[in-house]
Amino acid sequence: MPPHGNVTFLLIFSIMFLSWRICHGGKILVVPVEGSHWVNMDILIKALHSRGHSVDVIRANESWYIKDDSPHYKTITFPVTEAFNHDFVIPILKRMIVIVRESSLLSFVSLQVEFSNTKINMHRMISKMTTDMFEDKDFMNSLKEREYDLVLTDPTWGVGIMLAHALKLPLVYNVRWITGAEGHLVVAPSPLSYIPMFGSGLSDKMTFVQRLKNLIFFGIWKVQDALLVDPQYQAVCDKFFGPEVRYSDLLKGADLWLMRVDFVFEFPRPTMPNVVYMGGFQCKPAEPLPEHLEEFVQSSGEHGVIIMSMGTFVNELPADMTNEIAAAFARLPQKVIWRHKGDRPASQGNNTLIVDWMPQNDLLGHPKTKLFVAHGGTNGVQEALFHGVPVVGLPVFFDQYDNLLRLKERGGAKILTLNAVDKDDNFLKAIQEVLNEPSYRMNMQRLSRLHRDTPMKPMDTALFWIEFVMRHKGAAHLRPASYRLPWYSYHSVDVVLFLAGAVLLVLCTIFLLIRCLYTTMCKRKAKRD
Repeated sequence: MPPHGNVTFLLIFSIMFLSWRICHGGKILVVPVEGSHWVNMDILIKALHSRGHSVDVIRANESWYIKDDSPHYKTITFPVTEAFNHDFVIPILKRMIVIVRESSLLSFVSLQVEFSNTKINMHRMISKMTTDMFEDKDFMNSLKEREYDLVLTDPTWGVGIMLAHALKLPLVYNVRWITGAEGHLVVAPSPLSYIPMFGSGLSDKMTFVQRLKNLIFFGIWKVQDALLVDPQYQAVCDKFFGPEVRYSDLLKGADLWLMRVDFVFEFPRPTMPNVVYMGGFQCKPAEPLPEHLEEFVQSSGEHGVIIMSMGTFVNELPADMTNEIAAAFARLPQKVIWRHKGDRPASQGNNTLIVDWMPQNDLLGHPKTKLFVAHGGTNGVQEALFHGVPVVGLPVFFDQYDNLLRLKERGGAKILTLNAVDKDDNFLKAIQEVLNEPSYRMNMQRLSRLHRDTPMKPMDTALFWIEFVMRHKGAAHLRPASYRLPWYSYHSVDVVLFLAGAVLLVLCTIFLLIRCLYTTMCKRKAKRD
């Protein structure tokens, strides 16, 4: 075949291949969660789009992060009267920061009350949104007419779970958290003797007192879930599906749980066949920095660079704490890049560059980056692990302390609570310790090597299993029967009671027989006497 014939053949083959991919691409309905949860869901959506799948994203008209237009998904905007956005979140965070800075029993109780109120209001809004969706017949019919292959959702909110049931579609989770707890707690055996509860600040190695504390935190979660969260979603199920459909069963009954962790990061624990681990799927090799940042980084010389970011929600810390942090940075030989949107601290040094936004992944992957000061969000700590950068953690709320603890237990991070930041140069001492003690960096680089040493990249694993569910119209064969069992059957309480009753009956029978025999013998002896 002449050369131009080869080109023509390759062009035709390419067109046919791309057409095949488009024709055989699935139709996916995504029901996301706002904030940092959307950041990693958006990365997964881009990857699905690149594989030829069509993606629709449900968003509220008051959406905080989810843009109305995108080249890799289409939005379905639903009108709401209140939403989980900046106006809802920021006042709560400010109150939580004030509470966290007070180290006392009263502050712990106040934090639990604040957290409970937040959960009530958040899930009330989501339940109202779900109810409005189900009552809007045109909206629901339009979803049915699109003939989706599956629903991809984050189960931190319940709307996607109930939508999948209403549309009779396979359900896949992009998950770490469910409503108020870590996802494994409802899908896999979770012995409290070595599975630490969210918020407890414990590792998988616990003393008796710590196990007692862990049990108390488990009880707090169960009470909150039973009284504050589950009833709100169950009311929606009762209204539209009937009381025989339990929301807790819908939550447990997903076809696939794509967990945003792996066991380099997470403590080892029991799992299930339909739980697939994709920890660090959002991580990627660093790309070149913008010119102005590269110049600043290179100017650091042999000392290198420290980067600091408090994540999606926390744009600024209290002014006194900000000034303490800036003053500590000014005393270091390293250059500092700090993502901060509040007022510029008066104590800012010449070595510190304050920015509204920074390419965090690219900076973490830069060879001159020596340390990451972070709040402990899942995305940030996993990027630090991926690039092997040690961490000084300043946790604020939710899962952040627990995330940082997992790095600390492996020797890659030091944690500083907010109430200790502005006391006795604690912040400066923590940074100097992590910079000057080689074990921190060595341990993080070892974790990085372990994380990368897998047969498939986490993103490829996630995409394979999503497409697996689409190909097979679900993954029922991977779902354990446990999610349909009542608690007393799951823990074999009924069996234990039955066996205990049977043993008791046998013992009582033997006792009565012996008593009757003894009585009979006594009577015979009395007659002979």
